[in-house]
Amino acid sequence: MEVLTPRDVPLGGLRAMTVRRTLPQRQRSLVGAWCFLDHYGPDEVDGSGGMVVPPHPHTGLQTVSWLFTGEIEHRDSAGHHAFVRPGELNLMTAGRGISHSEYSTPGTTTLHGAQLWLALPDGDRQVDPSFEHFAPTPVSGEGWEARVFIGSLLGSESPVTTYTPLLGAELTLASGTTLTVPVDASYELGVLVDTGSVRVEGKPLAAHELGFVEPGSDSIELSADGDVRLLLLGGPPFGEKIVMWWNFIGREHDEVVGYRAQWEALLADDDHTRFGLPADDPLEPLHAPPLPNARMVKRGP
Repeated sequence: MEVLTPRDVPLGGLRAMTVRRTLPQRQRSLVGAWCFLDHYGPDEVDGSGGMVVPPHPHTGLQTVSWLFTGEIEHRDSAGHHAFVRPGELNLMTAGRGISHSEYSTPGTTTLHGAQLWLALPDGDRQVDPSFEHFAPTPVSGEGWEARVFIGSLLGSESPVTTYTPLLGAELTLASGTTLTVPVDASYELGVLVDTGSVRVEGKPLAAHELGFVEPGSDSIELSADGDVRLLLLGGPPFGEKIVMWWNFIGREHDEVVGYRAQWEALLADDDHTRFGLPADDPLEPLHAPPLPNARMVKRGP
């Protein structure tokens, strides 16, 4: 098992909340199609302003919002207005282009969760933008409980739309529990520990770390040293190199430069061909940061 430790990243402006980012990293960009993983909280946000992310664009990906505590309000340019709540999946497909905003709600005092991205394969990355909500029914056994929000696991299956085979589930294990989880042997796996510490096939993994497991086994053994909550993520190796910069995923440097130009043109009220803006959003949209001084590097296998 390869262990990836997070780096702290400010999210937002001067009163930014800090998130722990475990993907992408220099040594690993993807786990299956999972290409981005921010993990945050528990943060007391009633006095700090919480999550404030004004309208911003995406291309070539799906966003996966999963909360443990709190509530977030979502608006997007495809006309969806929804709330992210604990144990409920919000899946936004950016496809050819979308913009959205995310704000923690006024009644939220503690915010705790994960924001993940899925890279869309080349043949599907220009699909129309869409949005799905799903509240999985927990499945449980002696000392464990699982909520499967993407793919299938432990007899539970999610109906949401994905464009490559995938797995995404929240698992909780009581102290002393050992659970052998059947998995697809073709999948790479990522184990993100939220709380507690766990042994993955006997190897220790601490809170906030991401353990990466190569394909090849049809099960994974998880042993809880104390009460544990984790996310189990997976999918077959993605097999494509991607260019990921700011909120865009493309395949070439010039393509991503073009996405940035179209977003900035929209903000100048000149070009509405790819992106729109959420209706009735309370804040002005974000401008894209300056482009890097060098050509963007493809990441992946």
